Amino acid sequence: MSWVFLRDLLSGVNKYSTGIGRIWGAVVFLFRLLLYVAAAENIWKHEHNEFECNIKQPGCENVCFDHFFPVSHIRFWALQLIMVSTPSLLVVFHVAYRENREKHHNQKLYKNPGKIDGGLLCTYLISLILKTGLEIFFLVLFYKLYNGFKIPRLVKCDIKPCPSIVDCYISKPTEKMIFLYFLVATSCLCIVLNLSELSYLMFKYSTKCYLKRHVKKQQ
Repeated sequence: MSWVFLRDLLSGVNKYSTGIGRIWGAVVFLFRLLLYVAAAENIWKHEHNEFECNIKQPGCENVCFDHFFPVSHIRFWALQLIMVSTPSLLVVFHVAYRENREKHHNQKLYKNPGKIDGGLLCTYLISLILKTGLEIFFLVLFYKLYNGFKIPRLVKCDIKPCPSIVDCYISKPTEKMIFLYFLVATSCLCIVLNLSELSYLMFKYSTKCYLKRHVKKQQ
C-alpha cells in the first residue's frame, strides 16, 4: 500500500498547525506511519499462514483463526491511521476555501488565510475533537475485539468443525506484543497531544476575548 497521500496530508496540515499540532504530526508520521510501513506490516504479513493448530481437521484452523482474529491487526491499524488523520482535511479544505474566496473577489479578505481565527478556529477545534474521539473509539474497539491488549502464545478453540478443544499457536507473540504496546502507547500520546492543543486554543482565545471586552469597558 502506498502511504504517500497520508504523508502529503500531514505535511500540508503542519503549515496551519500550532506547535503542539506539529508535534502530533511528527508523532503520527515517525512513530506510526513509518513504523507501520517499515516493521509492523512485515511482522503480521503471514499471520494466517503462521497460525497453527494441533489438528488437521479441514476448516478447523480457519474458523479458529477467524474467531480469535476477527479483523487483521495490520488492517485494523491501517484503518485507524487513515481515519484519525482524515479530520485534518477539514482544516486544509477551509484554508483552500479562504484562498479561493480571495481569488474570486480579487482582493485581500484575510490577513493570512492559514491563520487560526474566526471560522477556521471552529473548524480546527472540530478536527481536534474528531481526532480525539476516533483515537478513543479505535482503542476501545480493539480492546473489545481482542479481549484486551495482549497476544497470547496459546489459544484454545472448540468451534465447529473442530471435533474437540484444540490448541492453536500464534507465531512470534513476544515480538508482536512489543509492537502492539508501542502502537497503543503512541495512540494514547496522540490523544494527550490533541487534548493539550484543544485546551491551549480554548484558553488562548478565551483570554483574547476577555481582554478585548476589558479594553472596551476601559475605553
